[in-house]
Amino acid sequence: MNSRIASLEAFVVRYPISGHFKFFTNAAGQCPTRDTVVVKLTDEAGNVGWGQSVPSPSWSYETVETVRTTIEHHLGPAIIGLDALDGDGIGRVMNRTIAASFSTGQPICKAGIDLALFDLTGRILNQTARERWGRADNDHIGKNTVTLSWTVDPRTIADVEHSIAEAEIRGFRNFNVKVGSDATFDVLVCREIRRLAPGAFVWVDANGGYDLATALAVAPQFADLGIVALEQPLPANRLAGYRRLRRQGAIPILMDEGIVSLVDLEEFHELGLLDGVAMKVSRCGGLTESRRIVAALQERGLLFFASGLTDPDLSLAASLQLFSAYDLSYPAALNACQFLSCSILREPVQIDADLATVPDKPGLGVEVDEAALTMPLGWP
Repeated sequence: MNSRIASLEAFVVRYPISGHFKFFTNAAGQCPTRDTVVVKLTDEAGNVGWGQSVPSPSWSYETVETVRTTIEHHLGPAIIGLDALDGDGIGRVMNRTIAASFSTGQPICKAGIDLALFDLTGRILNQTARERWGRADNDHIGKNTVTLSWTVDPRTIADVEHSIAEAEIRGFRNFNVKVGSDATFDVLVCREIRRLAPGAFVWVDANGGYDLATALAVAPQFADLGIVALEQPLPANRLAGYRRLRRQGAIPILMDEGIVSLVDLEEFHELGLLDGVAMKVSRCGGLTESRRIVAALQERGLLFFASGLTDPDLSLAASLQLFSAYDLSYPAALNACQFLSCSILREPVQIDADLATVPDKPGLGVEVDEAALTMPLGWP
């Protein structure tokens, strides 16, 4: 089987943004576009696979410019001629080409190639993601859908009621809340959510915004309001602080930005720093490493939550494949349908109310409309 990689192309795709979300707000307070890099891999037999990198410079150090140039000048040339079916070998080549820092180097960039490889080889093998992973017989109710949560990112308390009302109109029942700037305000926001949606599943994500003293003070208050978990309360490198929070035991502590590879999870769990992880496929270099992390979470009895980087289209499809196949128990914070419009897919991922249908075709399960790559999104 001739599956050697013949070419790699990278396309910048910009999705229009609606509503307010702090990670896509520029200096003028506007939310222009959610910029991504779409990757097209072609093997010598003419088979094609598609992937997507979703950098967000206000969240990590990667930008759409660094992703594109790294793919075009470094990772792309390094993998041309390699066997697409040798995923582990290609992973080693990519990690030698762009070396690690504390953890995987440029994981969001590498995710685009990893997803394209998964899509390409799935098509070659004519296998769905579940079949590839040996999860096809893992039959359970709802395996073809993933429940989504609604992101609450208010600037005022009045914004909370508007956000919850919009969520209810759209059919969303559960919430993830952006906190971390002002603990007093954050508690008031959660109290308002509890008033408006007393039975909802709610967790908070500080994105590393608290210092230790603040996190220790606010964690019991969140717990008293029935918040189920506190995600990334401290910066990723404040490891002693995570141990203190874990020992406090007020509320389950999730890591997000700090878990990029399986080694990170193994070490931080051994040190007693976390109760679980809010998994992002795009953060961990793609499906290959993310699947290893999820399997390790389940083997260790740790909490497996799920989120994303407002992932559209291909990255969204990849996340749904993994989270569904590995029986995610909690609503996933995949909020592209909340903030983004338009699609580069022939048939966009189907989302009805808060249920996202998992694509069921080989590879990532979706088909790219290549014409959409050559024109601005948002046309009539």
